[in-house]
Amino acid sequence: MSTTHPTAPQHRRTGGDLVVESLAALGARTVFGLPGQHALGVFDALRRSTLRYVGLRVENNAGFAADAYARATHGVAPLLVSTGPGALMTLAALQEAAAGSAAVLAIGSQVPLAGIGGGRHGYLHELTDQSASFRGVVKSVHTARTASQIPSAVAAAWESALSAPHGPVWLEIPQDVLLAEAGIPPVGELDATPRELLPRPELIAAAADRLTGARRPVILAGGGVVRAGAEAELLALAEQLGAPVATTFGGKGAFPWEHPLSLQSWLEDRYTTTFLEDADTLLVVGSGLGELSSNYHTFRPVGQVVQIEADLGKLESNHAALGIHADARAALAALVKEVGERGPRDTGEAFEEAGGAGAPAPEAAVSDLLARVRDRIAGQQLDLEQQVLASVRDALPDGAVSCWDMTILAYWAWSAFDPRRTNALHSAQGAGGLGYGFPAALGVAVADPARPVLAVSGDGGAMYSIAELATARQYDLPVTWLIVDDGGYGILREYMTDAFGEATATELTRPDFVALAESFGVPAVRTSPEQLRTDLAAALAAPGPSVVVLPARLRMFAPTHLNP
Repeated sequence: MSTTHPTAPQHRRTGGDLVVESLAALGARTVFGLPGQHALGVFDALRRSTLRYVGLRVENNAGFAADAYARATHGVAPLLVSTGPGALMTLAALQEAAAGSAAVLAIGSQVPLAGIGGGRHGYLHELTDQSASFRGVVKSVHTARTASQIPSAVAAAWESALSAPHGPVWLEIPQDVLLAEAGIPPVGELDATPRELLPRPELIAAAADRLTGARRPVILAGGGVVRAGAEAELLALAEQLGAPVATTFGGKGAFPWEHPLSLQSWLEDRYTTTFLEDADTLLVVGSGLGELSSNYHTFRPVGQVVQIEADLGKLESNHAALGIHADARAALAALVKEVGERGPRDTGEAFEEAGGAGAPAPEAAVSDLLARVRDRIAGQQLDLEQQVLASVRDALPDGAVSCWDMTILAYWAWSAFDPRRTNALHSAQGAGGLGYGFPAALGVAVADPARPVLAVSGDGGAMYSIAELATARQYDLPVTWLIVDDGGYGILREYMTDAFGEATATELTRPDFVALAESFGVPAVRTSPEQLRTDLAAALAAPGPSVVVLPARLRMFAPTHLNP
């Protein structure tokens, strides 16, 4: 029996077609989203386009998937949602995209054009000023009020999202504009190439003066290095200067973990904080030295600071510095050239008090610091936590990507996990909202379905995303979801117990995650710390989605910022 409605209208090009034509003309291949009544014009146009649509079950999760897709591809991820509730459900995800500089182009519908302007007309999903909800979250807000405005508005939003620093943008189009017949030709070409954010030469010269003249230069590399693809330039500069390199949690993978100059990522450690403070010149690249990167604002530099930052608002926002407003890759490349032209630098005299026989002093200083960090952790009886993290690392293939929710094991990973390659670890540490890990992993898997992806959540965070097991099954995405089940909001339990003596509102009734996953047709297994490596490796090697549940109550290592 035919399922075609006998009175279905014949197709005519609409404003929705202009949206998808514009996205395709700008290079989009995939869009994420969730349909709604006001947005049906653009969703109808999708079936006539070459764009791949990936639909999630909750708008916030669709935003997280788009965020991770943008991070994985270094490109723009379109996100299509409807008016009012659908639009507002994306705000937490867009906040994370803003904090993590992910180029998400969120396109939402609006009430009909006659209802825009603050009047109370009683339209479904009506807000007095929908765009006002986004202005404090995204980089820019755009509106198209006619069909002819749509291509230019999409291009402007795309350019804004992709300009350094990358970030989310919001574009809204009224329902009747999306449905109205488009009286203009199909979109052929659009150019939304952002201008390159280059450093000023006199600032590069001044930075080179400070770095080459320093006895103890040190580098702190943030997420801006990873987003700019500046890992090779960072490595070259560090080796030119003989400068140890620490990476922020967002900058993990920016510098080889096992390199002799690698301080790794132990930023919530007083030994590392002191090491960075004691540099006579500290080069901060792609970081605003915010709360987590400064060990909760206990960092107090005694020497000079040089800061390279693409986000103008973060330049010198926490510490006085020679500020260079530039893309990390362009600035580091210019510094490599400038420092190289000044000839080789003798690093043997630097870090002299940490020098050791048989090893250059900077490398010996790095080795000494990491040994002190290990000794501090070893004294806290945290064998289970280190065993679990090591099992995850051993089970994860070197080419795989991991996405981490806000959970105790993720906090360990920020400091102690070797991603083994650049752009291989994504987390929600920018804005810190729950529910990021699994939908983000789905977005990464959409970007590159040929390799496995690991998602890590606690049981509390997993409940935010459980509906997306249906998405994983529908698209057969190769994502393995590790759920560490401790019966509550584990890190909040620790925080409250430490601060108040006992915890409140942290204990949770949760489902049988294995049975629940299997009800979606997703294979699942309950494991133990001893069996985790084997079970996780097997799940990652199997095609399609899978779930591994680890009942375990993990603890955090002791903070060092409370009594610096």
